[in-house]
Amino acid sequence: MSRPDRARLGAYGAAVCAAAYGSMKLAQALGANALADKDPLPPHLRELLLARDPLFVASHWGLAGAAVVGVVVALATVRPWGARVPRGPLLAIVWTLGIFMIARSIGVLGFGFVGDALLLTGVRPAPVEHAALARTLAQWDLLLWSPFFLLWGLCWATAGWRLGRRGSPAAVRRNFGDS
Repeated sequence: MSRPDRARLGAYGAAVCAAAYGSMKLAQALGANALADKDPLPPHLRELLLARDPLFVASHWGLAGAAVVGVVVALATVRPWGARVPRGPLLAIVWTLGIFMIARSIGVLGFGFVGDALLLTGVRPAPVEHAALARTLAQWDLLLWSPFFLLWGLCWATAGWRLGRRGSPAAVRRNFGDS
């Protein structure tokens, strides 16, 4: 696989991850469970989520919409029509998303590999009244959500790297093709 193809893979990967995440949030907005019970939320928020609290339903609609925007933003970094989008703001959005998702997967935001490992090894105690649930959710986060957000963040970072290196729109078409 050539270097331009690998660089494009990040943008398409970010678009696919956004579509998958958005599909899950859309399913939840429409009433499906779709891994809602595996969401690493504090117990009181988890109960509201599972009870289909109107605020959570609205947030799922919002996240599904944001995922559609994410697909468009990711594709704007590789498609010829994306050359018409101002590069500075696009770069800022792509890198911000990449850094945020990588930080979330590592555990800087409270969830992620570090937080889950600390909880599962007993270094950070689980809340006594919800210890079993906290351990179960940490396992799900460690095995599903953190790797997913790491992959998604790395895809965004690759798309940002590619976007930062691209030249004029003509150079984009010459180096990466019109497809």
